[in-house]
Amino acid sequence: MSEAVGNLSRKRKLRNIILSFLVTLFFIAVLFVTAGSLKWFWAWMLALVMLAGTTLGVVLLDPGLIEERTGVKKGYERKDLPLAFIMGRLGPLAVIIVAGLDFRFGWSGSLPNICAVLGLVLLIVGYVPTLWAMRENRFFSGVVRIQKERGHHVVTTGPYRFVRHPGYLGSIIYMIALPFGLTSYWALIPTVATIIIAILRTALEDDTLKRELEGYTKYAQRVRYRLLPGVW
Repeated sequence: MSEAVGNLSRKRKLRNIILSFLVTLFFIAVLFVTAGSLKWFWAWMLALVMLAGTTLGVVLLDPGLIEERTGVKKGYERKDLPLAFIMGRLGPLAVIIVAGLDFRFGWSGSLPNICAVLGLVLLIVGYVPTLWAMRENRFFSGVVRIQKERGHHVVTTGPYRFVRHPGYLGSIIYMIALPFGLTSYWALIPTVATIIIAILRTALEDDTLKRELEGYTKYAQRVRYRLLPGVW
């Protein structure tokens, strides 16, 4: 019986890994389809960085966390679900679609390569706080929920010593990087909208955790900044 459970567990781990890469490959495919061409150097560079980030996540993260972030589990905050979908899926997808169409029709004109280089550097920088937070916090869910079945408790180590929502900080940096990495001014429009949603989610998550997670209120009093140390 235990061997069968172990085999099932390995199958779920493999399924979750495959799903992680499929999501990344889907975004990359949408980018090139909307661009109408595979002859886009900076898009290929961005795709490589995205695949490297996904690979690091699979290698570094706890399998239980990957399982938690695959699909929506019970007990989530209902108000957060549409915001999480916009921030994690719809927002980045909109940026990629607009950037792809921008490349196809030349809306932004010819931008200097330094913009793309800066964007790729920012993209890599954005992965750092997010992966660090995920590595440190095995309760880093894709939606706001108290994971009682997993022994949810307050995490105060790693990046959580400096800000309460380091994963959101990484996501915001990531979103800012996309339009520059893909040299699209127009893609800044969905980027700004997605960042606003991310900031709203920090407030919602704070309220939920203060109300339902033991010890979070004291932690929030000690670590006063949500996103930027010494600023806010």
